[in-house]
Amino acid sequence: MAAGRIADAPDPNGVGGGRPGRLASRLSTPIRILLGTGLVAVGVVFLLVSMTVQTIAIVTGIGILLAGVAVLVTAGEGRGPGAGEAPPSRPAAVIVMRVLGVLLALLGAGMALWPAAGAPLLSLLLTIALVAFAMAIGVRALQPGADQRVTGVIAAVATLAVAAITVFWPVLTLVVFRLGVGAWFVFIGLQLIVRALWRHAPGRRGPGRRRGVRWLRTIGASAALVLAVAVAAGSGALLGGTPLPVPDAFYTPPSDVPSQPGTLIRSEPMTVGVPAGAKAWRILYTTTNPDGSPAVSSGTVLAPADPGPDPLPLLTVSHGTVGVVPGCAPSLSGAPFADGAGTAMADMVTKHGWVAVTSDYIGLGTKGPHPYLVGDAEARNVWDASKAVLGFRAVKVSTDTVIWGHSQGGQGALWTAQIAASYAPEFTVKGVAAFAPASDLYALAEAIKSETAGKTVSAYIAATWDKVYPDLEVEKNLTPGSAGPVERIGGLCFNGRDGLAAILRGSQVPNQIFPDALLDGPFGDRLKEQEPTGPFPAPLLVAQGLADPLVKPAIQDAWVRSRCDAGIPVDYRTYPGLGHVELVGPDSPLTPQLEQWTLDRWNGKAPTPDCDHLPAG
Repeated sequence: MAAGRIADAPDPNGVGGGRPGRLASRLSTPIRILLGTGLVAVGVVFLLVSMTVQTIAIVTGIGILLAGVAVLVTAGEGRGPGAGEAPPSRPAAVIVMRVLGVLLALLGAGMALWPAAGAPLLSLLLTIALVAFAMAIGVRALQPGADQRVTGVIAAVATLAVAAITVFWPVLTLVVFRLGVGAWFVFIGLQLIVRALWRHAPGRRGPGRRRGVRWLRTIGASAALVLAVAVAAGSGALLGGTPLPVPDAFYTPPSDVPSQPGTLIRSEPMTVGVPAGAKAWRILYTTTNPDGSPAVSSGTVLAPADPGPDPLPLLTVSHGTVGVVPGCAPSLSGAPFADGAGTAMADMVTKHGWVAVTSDYIGLGTKGPHPYLVGDAEARNVWDASKAVLGFRAVKVSTDTVIWGHSQGGQGALWTAQIAASYAPEFTVKGVAAFAPASDLYALAEAIKSETAGKTVSAYIAATWDKVYPDLEVEKNLTPGSAGPVERIGGLCFNGRDGLAAILRGSQVPNQIFPDALLDGPFGDRLKEQEPTGPFPAPLLVAQGLADPLVKPAIQDAWVRSRCDAGIPVDYRTYPGLGHVELVGPDSPLTPQLEQWTLDRWNGKAPTPDCDHLPAG
């Protein structure tokens, strides 16, 4: 088995040498070969075939079932000290192995017959099965006179390491899981086949040949152990993310916080991650919670290295998804200006002399809850950051502004523009640019509810909306088995290695996080309320990558078309082959276009809406 010994006894149940014993011996070999072939097939499917979560659960269950039958077939075997002698194992050991074999078979059958079970249950079944298999290997290896004890013990430890992988990657969907468990199935299958053929091979009892096979098996078991332990350790480190930065005293508001939103409380220079030719500051300022009560938010200001005494053009930026806990604030990041169209923003500052102001949003850096994808609340945070900079002595800015945003920030930018007249009448919006915006949140939630990225975003929504909208009781109504992943994903940022960990955690949720009944009720209605419908006070640019796996192009097409049908002109630009992040990358064709479009808006050049040339609906 997993490098464990499948002995070559001719009488696996301790039956004498009569006709029944000879018949059992003859049948044992083809049964072993069939079981081994089945296990190898399961492993190959794991390694080479793309499958859904439910299909992977079925295939895993079949493999565990076959492993259980293999344990039952070989339960009575041992290895005596004499040449070729193979007396039966001790009765107590036989009973233990048969019990473990039955347990394995039942666990495998349960997984195969109930593939839609929640993540914790599937993980638990598989972990128990692997531990049971390791125990079966250990029982056989520790029998008096057992052949290849060291190999068996190594194999048992390797199997336990594979079990650790299933704890770290619990829902059967990730590459690491498939490689680890798939290779394990292949290995134990080949062991069965080789030992079955070895039993009747000519000259198999020669000491030299027997010694060579033992060495090969020991080496194979050791390699399996090293690989399994390495994968298990690496999995744990990767899924754990990186330690989050802890907001320091700068982010703690004083006792006498001003009551007026948009008031600068304090600022401090930044030195990490600042583009060449620029200077930057953190700011702390007053704003409001989603319910309108007073709050404090942090943010950043990026300005030319020599801003001069005159007011500079203002770029108001709404940032994309970075997480939902304080340690994820962009102003705490080692790359605070890399989010979204970071290259274009740096160019606007260093090459064209603009000042870029970005809100962290409340709950990131400061006390929350973070209003994740709550459009009106995000927009107030964004406007209050720009208001605060009007009173910033280190740099002067114009009250004319262009608004940018990507992804979550794209939705935020649209909302920032939508409430401009009522919330920030002192500003004049010259243009609004949204890149892959989450424009139709309900349609987005429906479209990606079963996809990995969608589950990650859904986890962020669930983790924050339960606090923002307690009347919805979101967490109480999640799909069974989702609460644990939501809690773990909610504590991870969406950048760097933490971002990978968040996505991988999302991929481990076997079902959609929000059940259809929740989407069809008041929660779904609240999602629909987050759609920015306009009117918008300035020319509108919407950019969309046509290979975006998160914000689906068809959803964006429909949203833009509905705005055009409502009489709102839109400059809609699509980019074949570009995904969600690539759209705003430094090499994206959008980058120079965005810079020129922004300069054109500032200079009063007529916009070029293309509602008459939209893709057919």
